[in-house]
Amino acid sequence: MTFGKILTLAEAPAFREQLRREGRKVVATNGCFDLLHIGHLRYLTQARAFGDFLWLGLNGDASVCDLKGPGRPLVAEADRAELLAAWRMVDVVTIFPEVRATSFLRAVQPDIYVKGGDYTPESLNAEEGAVLHECGARIEIVKFVPGRSTTSLVEKMSRKSS
Repeated sequence: MTFGKILTLAEAPAFREQLRREGRKVVATNGCFDLLHIGHLRYLTQARAFGDFLWLGLNGDASVCDLKGPGRPLVAEADRAELLAAWRMVDVVTIFPEVRATSFLRAVQPDIYVKGGDYTPESLNAEEGAVLHECGARIEIVKFVPGRSTTSLVEKMSRKSS
């Protein structure tokens, strides 16, 4: 079993081919996962239920800064990857450097792609959507956990320290 594994983007295609030969149903999702919280746990648990292998794409530090702003991430990419890889529902973590998950999705070619309820299939990035269409991935949207986000935690900490 590949429990707790971290793979590079370069290693991903060969590993994906191995999973294909084994007949595994690969679910992929991605995000920043900065300051892990119960919303992340519930989201990844729901995502894993769609298949028998959960591959998590993790935004690298520079892309988290681009997405979330100065001062982010709070937790370095290597630490975030190691923490996430240790969660039992996550089979593999791959860090990708770009803001968009296009390179990750191209390498992983998931059977199912999962995003949180703050997205719709129509709101997905066009390049990401094209890669998903090319590999025949089904898109699933899972329920967003209201009031549970790293951004809200950061805001709460800022209020308490001022």
